[in-house]
Amino acid sequence: MARTADAVIIGAGIMGCSIAYYLASRGVKDIVVLEQDQIARGATADAAGGIRLQFSTETNIRLAQVSLEVWEHFPELFGTEIGLRQQGYLFLLTTDDEVKTFRANAALQESLGVPVRWLDPAEIGALNPAVRVDDVLGATFCPRDGWADPYSATTGIARAARQLGVEIREETAATGFVIEGGRVRGVRAGDEVISTPLAIICAGPHSRGVGELAGVDIPILPYRRMSFITEPFDAVPATVPMTIEFRSGLYFHPESHGFLFGMANPDDPPGFNKTVDDEWMMRTVEALCARAPAFEEARVMRGWAGFYEITPDDNPLLGWIDEVEGLAVAAGFSGHGFMQGPAVGMCMAELITEGRATTVDISAFAPSRFREGRLAQEHNVI
Repeated sequence: MARTADAVIIGAGIMGCSIAYYLASRGVKDIVVLEQDQIARGATADAAGGIRLQFSTETNIRLAQVSLEVWEHFPELFGTEIGLRQQGYLFLLTTDDEVKTFRANAALQESLGVPVRWLDPAEIGALNPAVRVDDVLGATFCPRDGWADPYSATTGIARAARQLGVEIREETAATGFVIEGGRVRGVRAGDEVISTPLAIICAGPHSRGVGELAGVDIPILPYRRMSFITEPFDAVPATVPMTIEFRSGLYFHPESHGFLFGMANPDDPPGFNKTVDDEWMMRTVEALCARAPAFEEARVMRGWAGFYEITPDDNPLLGWIDEVEGLAVAAGFSGHGFMQGPAVGMCMAELITEGRATTVDISAFAPSRFREGRLAQEHNVI
């Protein structure tokens, strides 16, 4: 007998697994998730694991707040430890324009209940004594921000989804769609066709290619991001927050007994190159040592590359794709997908089962906004 499903989700990263779980929680009985690799082994696996409330748009702040409630109670909700460390995010600002933007952002965040604080250079040293502040004009800090393990979090949600009856097929790529009369009728997985009235693209940096299989354009480009981790190193306190030099995008935070750090290369072209650029690693190390000289004594243990899924306004596509009935998308998070995974799962499940998202209004991120020219720019992008 041909396989049928109420919904087929393409991608088993944080988005695909979260949407599957919350759809199943709302009574959708027959859900198939197709993953070309393994659960949480794509872009989610390469993420730095950051979790923050400090955004510049209300929708992102609200998505982050809802998700943080889940991250803070994840062991009780899903029975899995995710190594959540709420040591805060510290944004270091070195230009007048950055100060103006982040003061406005902080005002919006405070109005929505985010416990953000404005710090002058003298106060920064109390939070991170390792950083040089002679050129820093100010900083924002939120103590509820932090980081966790993306792999443990995603596999924990996947396990819960399977317990609700979700079928997750690993190493099974979606290879096409069956579209008749302008609507989804099925999804191809190799030689098999899964008959379904609903398909949700959650393929991260691969989402544009998946969309092309359905004849639609999803404006997402993959950009390489490299991360590095030091050997055990105690010259910088393990209690310091995630620290970001906003101008360059340099970031670092404690990880195991060392530190994880990275910095985006603005000259890297889009593409699926996952090799580590040794020259860029050296430039990143130089920037790290310039901002925090104590790292001159650290040794890099290893590095890896993953992908940001970038859109024209650095915000995701969430919702229905108008060109094909029954086709939805949740992708293009531009570096802040992992942290918003639970809330996006809830909202997409509400949109699909109720007709609109009620936990957070996600209409500002509708895929149609690009065609309509109403972008929703996010400024707090690392």
